[in-house]
Amino acid sequence: MRIKRQYKVREMAGEHVVIMQGELGSNLTKIISLNESALYLWNAIEGKDFEVQTVANLLAEHYGIDDEVAQHDAERWIDRLEECGLIE
Repeated sequence: MRIKRQYKVREMAGEHVVIMQGELGSNLTKIISLNESALYLWNAIEGKDFEVQTVANLLAEHYGIDDEVAQHDAERWIDRLEECGLIE
């Protein structure tokens, strides 16, 4: 899987966000705010193919957490990206 190319992180009012424009004439816009760890992961994998284990390894190495916690957190993060339609 990978983050869809059309989505980029922007800094807005001190927050890091992804802005999703409405499609097919809809005027709805969704703004997704990224916390520090979500931003770290986004920057680490943007433009690359990745798997859950890739994200888990990044979390374990960067934050010094055990593999089980990293795996769980990676799965939750990827689930959120899928729910928001940010990955393909």
